[in-house]
Amino acid sequence: MLFAAGFGTRMGALTANTPKPLIKVAGKPLLDHALALTDGIPTRVVNAHYLSDQIEAHLAGRDVHVSTEQPEILDTGGGLRFALSTLGTHPVYTLNADAIWNGPNPLHLLRDAWDPTRMDALLLCVPLARAVGRKTGGDFALQPDGQLTRKGDLVYTGAQIIKTDRLADIAKPAFSLNTVWNAQAGAGRLYGLTYPGHWCDVGHPEGIALAEEMLRV
Repeated sequence: MLFAAGFGTRMGALTANTPKPLIKVAGKPLLDHALALTDGIPTRVVNAHYLSDQIEAHLAGRDVHVSTEQPEILDTGGGLRFALSTLGTHPVYTLNADAIWNGPNPLHLLRDAWDPTRMDALLLCVPLARAVGRKTGGDFALQPDGQLTRKGDLVYTGAQIIKTDRLADIAKPAFSLNTVWNAQAGAGRLYGLTYPGHWCDVGHPEGIALAEEMLRV
């Protein structure tokens, strides 16, 4: 599941007529950078809401499903649940479409570390020192046993593997995956993995140049 439905408000004028996932970094739309990481995954879904017709046109003819959220945007949790009719009920990867990576394929790292007997979600995080373009602090701390707790110097990258059964417990149609993570953490089943490379947040205009510089290193 690739999240591409947001309004991109931090991008200012750049997203007035273009959805953020189609903004180019190093000559290629952000969405295509993200899709390149998903080669070999049999079912791929991109959600869309803001300027969804452009997302749909961009992906036309490709082996990628588009889950268009209308009339309201459903946030990450609601959007993932809405796409389950295509994704199925197995654990899924999720990936944000507004980040650039410099290092090993993040989904491969998650795949190799995933242990469904202990984990309901495995979130890939990066230390603040390697989170290029990050303007705020960290999101999580990693405990010695691999579990995640809130507040720390690790930034959630937008890449994870997550079981989807708890999505059915949420009554409202639009909700954040934070709600699900909180329940998983309470059950001792929210885990984290540290990314060894660099990651860039391209959710703001300065992130474009920062990501291009990072890729040249």
